[in-house]
Amino acid sequence: MKKRKGSGLSEKQAGYLLVFPALLVILVIAIWPVVRSFWLSLHDIRLNDPTKTETHASYGIDLERYVNTMPYLLKSLDKEVQQAQGGTRQQLADIRARLENAQAAIGEEKQVKDRYQQVSDLLYDFKPVPAQLKYVDISDGKAKQLKETAEQADKQLAELAAAKQLKRPNDVTGLVKGLELSVIEPNFVGLSYYKQFLTEKRMWLSLFNTAVFTAISVAAELLLGLWIAVLINKQFRGRGLVRAAVLIPWAIPTVISALMWKFLYDGQNGIVAKAFATVGLISDMSTLLTTKWGAMFSVIFADVWKTTPFMALLIFAGLQTIPDSLYEAADIDGATKWQQFFRITLPLLKPAILVALLFRTLDAFRVFDLIYVLTGGGPANSTETISIYAYKTMFAQLNFGAGSALSVIVFVCVALISIGFIKILGADLLGDSRAR
Repeated sequence: MKKRKGSGLSEKQAGYLLVFPALLVILVIAIWPVVRSFWLSLHDIRLNDPTKTETHASYGIDLERYVNTMPYLLKSLDKEVQQAQGGTRQQLADIRARLENAQAAIGEEKQVKDRYQQVSDLLYDFKPVPAQLKYVDISDGKAKQLKETAEQADKQLAELAAAKQLKRPNDVTGLVKGLELSVIEPNFVGLSYYKQFLTEKRMWLSLFNTAVFTAISVAAELLLGLWIAVLINKQFRGRGLVRAAVLIPWAIPTVISALMWKFLYDGQNGIVAKAFATVGLISDMSTLLTTKWGAMFSVIFADVWKTTPFMALLIFAGLQTIPDSLYEAADIDGATKWQQFFRITLPLLKPAILVALLFRTLDAFRVFDLIYVLTGGGPANSTETISIYAYKTMFAQLNFGAGSALSVIVFVCVALISIGFIKILGADLLGDSRAR
């Protein structure tokens, strides 16, 4: 479209300008966290390992740890050399000489020269060392030299300590291990986590559990939600009270709901467990939370109870858009209630049903809190979903690299589900518009 004479922007340009803020919000809120997670998944990041708490593309050194270990290690070795005799003395002297050479090589690095004294002064005054001073990039050759020298010294000192040739073995062996940890190795691992998970049985089991939970719970919620929506759409006395009561399960916070069902499923005092055992649905009250299929049934049953009202609410909104005149005309033509339902209600409810299925499928696939509180993913990982597996990996094991990889896998699955539903929904709406 051409720009009109005298106007500042064409309609197309104005449209892009109006859409740009929304695209920016989507980029910041939705896309950036995924990109960041993907970047972290390419590195071996572990919060329980001081040398792997950040991404490192090259070799470096933890200057705080280095300053806290190397000088004291050399002094401790001096004392051991003075007190040792014969071959042990010569061996300790050689170890010290190699460490001193490695120290001299590290001291030649420009950033080490610039920061060493600052870090030393801060430690002397018992002040924290800021991150911008603490970590220093050094050449690969010198870092490897220091690492190999420290490892070799550690091995030799351990042998001498075992042979009781050292006066204060804990001092030197502890310091040399600290020196080893001061060397920061590159933690870029590429796509190795994805390769690991794609060949791992536990990951595929968690995806299977997620798919089973999603398929059964969403299907049950759709059928029950459709039935409830049709029911509360009819005119009858107390309809307002029924509508409000139907929404109560959905209004209860998920964690509270999960705790409530956990008590109801309890193998000793659970009312639901007792009722199921009485009518013969289960052989024993403890079956619900201690067996594979019992636990899966339990979480699905609790989820259906909790979120069926949400499905019913969305479908009810769709029912409100269907004109009453269509049913009146069908009555005049002699159509039965079932014919009206399948010829009028269901076809006109397609968009509402697809939207409800999209929301609930995505929500069910990302389920975490309900199952985590109810079963914790057990027994024996039989109810562990992909989201719970990612949480355990990232926060229980503190393996942020692997956890980020699982998060990206969850995102890919959710994106594929969304694309599928949107294509179906778009085709359906396009077909309806053409039919009109």
